[in-house]
Amino acid sequence: MKHILVINPGSTSTKIAVYEDEQQVFVTDIAHSLEELSHFERVADQLPFRERLVAQELANRGIPMDFDAVIGRGGLAKPVESGVYRINDKMMDDSRNALHQHACDLGCLIAYDMAAAISGCQSFMADPGTVDELSPLARISGSPMLPRICIWHALNQKAIARRFAREHGTTYEALRLIICHLGGGISIAAHVRGRAIDANNALDGEGPFSPERAGSLPAADLIRLCFSGRFSQDELLRRVAGGAGLTAHLGTNNMKEIGRRIADGDEHAKLIVDAMIWHTAKAIVAEGAVIEGRPDAILLTGGMARSAYVVENLRKRIEWLAPTYVYPGENEMLALAENALAVLQGEREAKVYE
Repeated sequence: MKHILVINPGSTSTKIAVYEDEQQVFVTDIAHSLEELSHFERVADQLPFRERLVAQELANRGIPMDFDAVIGRGGLAKPVESGVYRINDKMMDDSRNALHQHACDLGCLIAYDMAAAISGCQSFMADPGTVDELSPLARISGSPMLPRICIWHALNQKAIARRFAREHGTTYEALRLIICHLGGGISIAAHVRGRAIDANNALDGEGPFSPERAGSLPAADLIRLCFSGRFSQDELLRRVAGGAGLTAHLGTNNMKEIGRRIADGDEHAKLIVDAMIWHTAKAIVAEGAVIEGRPDAILLTGGMARSAYVVENLRKRIEWLAPTYVYPGENEMLALAENALAVLQGEREAKVYE
């Protein structure tokens, strides 16, 4: 039996889990207040603070530090191939100095430091949000200055694809799938024979609007707004990612609360959510053109996949294209544990980050 520690840093929390093979035996989410984090100028500066809290939590729960592997959520430093990576100095240096700083960049740093303190323990990262398997056609936009990039929920989408394949007696590499992750951001990817040949930048710039993201916007109007003098650059970026989408329209990103408002007859809330579903369905079906035919299945995942309202209304618009299956939740902790276990058991080979 392999003992695996999983580290998943988020903007205001650090989630940790312990697995014995694929069985989760412990999980917790260590919350960090905005006041605590305000003392750090850069995300990378939070490393000792978060490491200390993780170590304290494990000690308080009586969990011994005898892991075979520690795996951290991957960061956004640069595009990489899909796979499991052994953490090295280059990866850590890139994570500390990433252009787009995000708490997930701390995942590999915490994992490496904790593994280094345990004899024989290995440290890994797997399928970060910058996994790039795009077709050359997918990279081209209407402006040579602005090529398309993808920042998406690669970890969860890849794990769900493999799970679906196992459940149907086949392999991920034999399938053509459209997968939609319905979270704070919405990422949609066309998976063909084990590669995501098209995916959107769900972090801050493309696709349907979501609980926290503006998605694709009218370009000329956005340029005029940038030069209107009404907002600073940081304010506008916040209105594209974080404070946009349902948050901007309805004042909250909480789908349970919004669902209650719709059930109570709030027609405006219904209009906005129905519009989000409309644009999401449109983007899902568009990937059928990329796949060049009928996909084997459409898979819906992410936190919003728990919403019966969202799922039922999406199905009405997309299920004509392919059978639709729902895998609610992010599943990131299990996905990371499964990736580490595959390497420990010799089923997959850890790649070298260069």
